[in-house]
Amino acid sequence: MQNSTAYQATQAYRSASVAVPPLKALIMLYDGTIMFLQKTITASEARRFEESHQHMIRATAILRGLSHGLNFDRGGAMAEQLHLTYHALILACLRSFGRPDAPECYRRIIASLAELRDAWKFVAVETAKPAGAA
Repeated sequence: MQNSTAYQATQAYRSASVAVPPLKALIMLYDGTIMFLQKTITASEARRFEESHQHMIRATAILRGLSHGLNFDRGGAMAEQLHLTYHALILACLRSFGRPDAPECYRRIIASLAELRDAWKFVAVETAKPAGAA
């Protein structure tokens, strides 16, 4: 089931990257991961643990898809660092589930993802500028 979900996430990224610029697709996937983790928190706080778990699994599937989509030949050290980051975020999500402080753990993960998303947004804006523009 999880491999199927990871495959679907990878396919969603590839489909999105064809329909929209790759950086925009990446940002959209970060936003989706954040949304699923926010839903995880909401469901957990409402004591809907099965629903919370499903949202968390969807979030980690997106992260796995992002990790599987990395091009280590082109990305070099950056791809390796992103791979390690995605892996750490996935483990943090899985380890947080069911803990009494899970909502706070997920909020920290969301903050990390928001920081990554904002960095990629900055890159997207900067690369869209014409050469020589300030």
